[in-house]
Amino acid sequence: MKVSDLRGILQYVPRFREKIFVVALDGEVAASPNLGNLLLDLAVLRSLSIRVVLVHGCAAQLIQLGQERGIAISNSDGTGITDEATLKLGVEASHSVLQELMQGLSSVDLRAAYANVIVAHPAGILNGVDTLHTGRVERVDTATLQCFLNEGIIPVIQPIGFDGEGHTFRVNSDSVALEVAETMRALKIIYLSHRGTLRVGETIVRQLSVAETEEVLRKRRTSMEASMVSKLEHAARACRKGIARVHLLDGTENEALLSEIFSHEGIGTMVYSNEYQQMRRALKKDLRHIMALIRESIANAELVKRSRADMLAALDDYWLLEIDRNLAGCVAVHFYPEEQTAELACLYVAKSHEGQGFGRKLMAFAEQLAAKKGAKWLLALSTQAYNFFQQKGGFIEVGPEELPPERRRKWEASGRNSKIMRKATAQLAPPTPPVAAQ
Repeated sequence: MKVSDLRGILQYVPRFREKIFVVALDGEVAASPNLGNLLLDLAVLRSLSIRVVLVHGCAAQLIQLGQERGIAISNSDGTGITDEATLKLGVEASHSVLQELMQGLSSVDLRAAYANVIVAHPAGILNGVDTLHTGRVERVDTATLQCFLNEGIIPVIQPIGFDGEGHTFRVNSDSVALEVAETMRALKIIYLSHRGTLRVGETIVRQLSVAETEEVLRKRRTSMEASMVSKLEHAARACRKGIARVHLLDGTENEALLSEIFSHEGIGTMVYSNEYQQMRRALKKDLRHIMALIRESIANAELVKRSRADMLAALDDYWLLEIDRNLAGCVAVHFYPEEQTAELACLYVAKSHEGQGFGRKLMAFAEQLAAKKGAKWLLALSTQAYNFFQQKGGFIEVGPEELPPERRRKWEASGRNSKIMRKATAQLAPPTPPVAAQ
């Protein structure tokens, strides 16, 4: 691990300390060779004073038991009909996963306890069909969970619930995780399943707002696996109920959990309830971070050298792109009101966020901001990135006579011989709000 990697992790620690993460893993993940590594990752979370509640499923184990014993199971995930034979196998399958998890947690020096905290009631008759022993979560015993967490114990919750008369019900583990997270006011839910990320073709969808998630479900529900539909549905519901982030990960991939939690972009699919990306004005306290961000580009003569005093004098012109409250890029828009002209300057995207369209987002924001303030023309001067402005932004190379007099004097004095490009602003385009989610 690089020192920079460790620094990246440490910035999250104060935000996560003593917060509750509900980690929900499917039966396939519990049966995978990666389970031991995953439990080590949980040990890392606990070492950072993150409180973990572990919820597990058992569909894979239930299906296997049914095949071994020649019993046709009525439903595997706790959402359809659960007949008596399936309920018995489901309880057995759940206990086998529970035992595996308890042994594994003990092997990495974590204290854990089985938490019988799900009070359930019958799911009832759905669409005219009696679901028999399938249940829904009625209540979560938060007092017991809080007691375990206060003692540094990881509660492990099965996809099994009981009513006040001692009846047993099969409940869906995705739903259990949601109900636990809501009642415990968890910061995150992390769903771990096999092939657990949302993909479009071969591309992983990294972030989705609640609205975007609901739109994906509306348009693509029939083409997605039932497990992914369930995860997305529960993720959207969780965010609507106040859970800030829900992460969908491939739990069979080594280090997926830590890589997702302790990085800006992550490696899975995140559904978020509030602004994950935002544009905001730069503040005086940001200057040190901006200068660190663009230092290498200045050294390579990609950007013109700027002193702290220079930037402070024009601070109102600088805007920052933040991703999960971390600086990912910047842009400045300088105005020349008499010429009805603005200049896009200091456009830079952090190396860790290159190739994801953020440069074009910053460029589009600068154009809309210029148009909002009445500029008819937007300038861009560059020694090395002129192809980007021309090909991605529609800028056209012009001569120095098109520069405002004040800007032309600076251009001549710099000796950089930057190419000068210009475009008409989209006067009719609605301005991008200063703060907006992706």
